[in-house]
This record gives sequence, C-alpha cells and structure tokens, in this order.
Amino acid sequence: MIRGQKIAFRLLFFLYIAGVLYLCFGHFDNTPSVPLTLWGIPTDKLVHFAMFFPFPILAFLAFDTFTHTVRETLLFVGVTLLVGILIAVGTEMGQANLTDYRSGDPLDLVADTIGLSVSSFITAVWDIRKQKK
Repeated sequence: MIRGQKIAFRLLFFLYIAGVLYLCFGHFDNTPSVPLTLWGIPTDKLVHFAMFFPFPILAFLAFDTFTHTVRETLLFVGVTLLVGILIAVGTEMGQANLTDYRSGDPLDLVADTIGLSVSSFITAVWDIRKQKK
C-alpha cells in the first residue's frame, strides 16, 4: 500500500475512534424517537453492533504491514479483536462510572463484541484469500 494511503487510513481510523467515543459519551437530549426494535432486535443493540463493526477493518487498513502468512493474519486480527473488546469494555465502564446520563449495559458489550467478531472474521478471510492469490 502506498505511504499516502496508509496515512489516510490511519487518520480515518483515529477519526472513527473519536466518533465512537463521542457516540458513547455524548449527551443527546433532542434526538428523534426511533422504533425500539428492528426485526425483533433492540435498536440500540443494532447501533452498538454497527458502531464497533468497522474497528477491525479500519485497524487492518491503518496498521497492517506484516501479515504475509495465515498465522500472522490470525495473530493481527486476534490482537485487534482483543483491543476492540477492551475499548468496548472501557466505554461501558466509563458510561456506568463516569457519567450520570448514561448507564453501562452488559448487553451493549455483547452487541459490541458480536460486531467486532463478525468484522474480524471477514477481515481475516479477506486477507488470507488475498495471500493465496
């Protein structure tokens, strides 16, 4: 990947992290009402899934410079998944302990982790298939 692209992806990754933190800790009073469920799934859980889904893909695009084997890919994706889960845990703990307008919800953490896991799987398959070409 070209150096300029790598810089752009790193900038995008850090903007994404800032956006996640804003969404997790922002104080939103005047938001429009949305349906409580979509396809039987609570809407806020879908939002959490969608919020954390990009993390592994963007991390890979921003920081992958060494995955030339399946083992290296799985290690990179595994570490990325772990870091994403730690960020998700941190946001839920922060909401519960640092704000009086948010609450930490273990089911939000589950939705975050599912989004991270699905995206990590896709990222790993994508890179492994790229290596085989």
